[in-house]
Amino acid sequence: MRLYLASRSPRRRELLHQMGVEFTTIIFRDGERADSATDETPRPGEDPTRYVERVARAKSAHGLKVIRERKLPPRPVLSADTTLEFNGRIVGKPADMAEATEILRSLSGQTHRVLTGVAVSEDWRTEYVVSISEVRFRKLDDEEIRRYVLTGEGMDKAGAYGIQGRAGMFVEHLAGSFTGVMGLPVCETGELLKRFGWRF
Repeated sequence: MRLYLASRSPRRRELLHQMGVEFTTIIFRDGERADSATDETPRPGEDPTRYVERVARAKSAHGLKVIRERKLPPRPVLSADTTLEFNGRIVGKPADMAEATEILRSLSGQTHRVLTGVAVSEDWRTEYVVSISEVRFRKLDDEEIRRYVLTGEGMDKAGAYGIQGRAGMFVEHLAGSFTGVMGLPVCETGELLKRFGWRF
């Protein structure tokens, strides 16, 4: 069995390979933000749980539309969205190094939540799961934040860090899914794919 992955994330590709799932990556020609249906901009006052569900579902639905338009062989489309919640607000990818620095300063010594929503669409059916993890950072000093930001590792990631990289040293406690924080919770994703006939 094979699916389409509607994501550019190398981490999601790596985790699907780890699961033994074969896939073809779909690249949206105009970019994900070009279509209002897949716009990742949070709406005013949007709850983080609803936000990741809206975006994940929109990406899988758009992926299904793309394979129909391109007349590709019909297969399920998997998409995911990861966001970070801190003090009730959504923290996305940093716009620049200054914002990445501020995000990491705010997370220092604090607990935040990482939410990853996963959607699979086939024909007119969409199934969805969400993984919610709590992550606590130890206290970080300004110099180690500066050095980390300069690596560029966290610039394309929600919350300005990658738990699977150097920022793993920041994590004092994790309750939930390590792979969910990376961007694709393998346990929940496996259970979701079983609903579409996958056998592991």
